Amino acid sequence: MTTTTEPRKVRADLLRIAGWINDDTRVLDLGCGDGMLLAHLQSRRGVTAVGVEKEDAQVIACVNKGVRVIQQDLEDGLAMFDDRQFDTVVLSQTLQAVVNTEHILKEMGRVARYGVVSFPNFGHWTHGLSILTGRMPVTGQMPYEWYNTPNIHLCTLKDFEDLASRLGFRILERATFRDETEISLMPSLRSTLAVYHFETDRKPAL
Repeated sequence: MTTTTEPRKVRADLLRIAGWINDDTRVLDLGCGDGMLLAHLQSRRGVTAVGVEKEDAQVIACVNKGVRVIQQDLEDGLAMFDDRQFDTVVLSQTLQAVVNTEHILKEMGRVARYGVVSFPNFGHWTHGLSILTGRMPVTGQMPYEWYNTPNIHLCTLKDFEDLASRLGFRILERATFRDETEISLMPSLRSTLAVYHFETDRKPAL
């Protein structure tokens, strides 16, 4: 008797990102994890997809899904890619763990006209409550303790919007989530994850 494994459900935030990407375009996913987003885009949107991922197990998962992946640490930069080589570049739930945040955002603007970034919203009301009680927040979106967290650059929605403006990015759309639920009322306080779709009208100087 043979058994088949049901494919994992695509997360709500990834489905929203997929909705922002046009059919038959070129997509680069930085820190692509197990390749779920790119596999979905390849099968549903016919995109030409490339992922960048450093973890061995995740690279293998990408290959098993038929996703082209390059094994590299994002901190090494994107010099392997040409200017505007892609239509859209995605950085999903990775921004907060990148050391050179501003540099990677500038590089995203160099290699693609459109960008998508998602990150945990440090402005969620429970985080403030945790700090008031004397402890760093530990939540489903940020499940680590202060001493072992990979999240080194935490920000709020307004923080990211200010940086995007300074870099010359034009925000096209924003979506905010708590778990699998999209949040529209008071997202700065009630959402745990923010997703931004932006356009770079110019190539920023590095």
